[in-house]
Amino acid sequence: MTSHDVIEPIDAGARGRRWPLLRWFASSATLSVPQAAGPVAFSLLALGLTGDPSQGAAIMVAMTLAQVLGAIPITRVGKNLPTTRFLRLLIGIRTVALVVVALLAAYGASMAWLIAFAAIAGSVNGAAFGYLRSLLNALTPISQLPRALGISATLGEVTFVLAPVLASGLGVISPVFAILVVAVLGAFPALLVPDVGASHLPDAPQASGSVLSPAIALWLACAAAGGATVAAVEIGSVALALSFGYQPALAIIFTVPLCLASVAGGVWVSFRNRSSSRRAVVIQLAVMAGGAALAACEISVTTTVAGAVLIGGVLAPLSTHYSLVLDSLAPPHHRAEVFALLRTANAVGVILAGISLTALSLTTALATVTGLMLAATLAVAVARWSGGSAKGG
Repeated sequence: MTSHDVIEPIDAGARGRRWPLLRWFASSATLSVPQAAGPVAFSLLALGLTGDPSQGAAIMVAMTLAQVLGAIPITRVGKNLPTTRFLRLLIGIRTVALVVVALLAAYGASMAWLIAFAAIAGSVNGAAFGYLRSLLNALTPISQLPRALGISATLGEVTFVLAPVLASGLGVISPVFAILVVAVLGAFPALLVPDVGASHLPDAPQASGSVLSPAIALWLACAAAGGATVAAVEIGSVALALSFGYQPALAIIFTVPLCLASVAGGVWVSFRNRSSSRRAVVIQLAVMAGGAALAACEISVTTTVAGAVLIGGVLAPLSTHYSLVLDSLAPPHHRAEVFALLRTANAVGVILAGISLTALSLTTALATVTGLMLAATLAVAVARWSGGSAKGG
């Protein structure tokens, strides 16, 4: 796809669109397998190699930082290539890099080599997500986008629930084998992603320069704040369990309710099939901030779990809204870049949460992400009440 091309919906009936759309859903769900399974798989791999599972975190940090740095440059590299072909190339690069990580580990290579190839694997994640999301516009009419995104969000949460379990089970047998399986599952989108056509728009501007506008930046900031909030609870779940006097394994009493609430939110979005109003979005952001505040207070296990449920319950509606509003704000020839930025914003949030939990106490870190969510909520509320962008405020 060149900078003059945009993807148009496939001209087919509902039955003709169904199979390509199902393939897209499967691609979307499996694209995130390496990221979902990575923390567990790499920790077990590091444990076997060095005796220190915390070294696995270094591999995940390398993957995440590489994703942030590579999202826009790599997305722009593909501007002059067919969208589906370039997406398959990106997934192929990631798969090869992960296989190399497994082989290096099997032969006892140093952690530096594993981190380097993990970074190569992670560098294409943002761009791959951007191109995959841009394909959805060709597979479903605009009126069905909320439902499709809701289904995608639900499947994504299922992936993030099941992939670590799979990695844990396989990793106990063989960490190297676990990485290989993760690589294979993460390669499925290259086989499943449907081909789409493109039309030529002679008058479209060149896809260069910054894609950020104030409205786009606002929603990316919200995505980053939300990503930090979710990550703070998930990463800090072990510390939360310990703070209440439980064994580390019982960290799932905080993460599982969050994931289940998120799945329920995705089902609700799919059933409703309608974009949230601006007022509803402000309320949803406030609910997430309230959930973060409940977790930060650490009053009791019940209130902390309630906070996790509040966070998870609005996660899918908010992520769907971000995707829809950015779809409307981004120029057609910049959509892949903007969607790559959306995934990158979430990754930045995860990094911020990780840094906060590392440098600060658990309570202070949770209070910090609560502050970020409150700031995002106020920014959207002010933009709405001041009549900001018609689409972005």
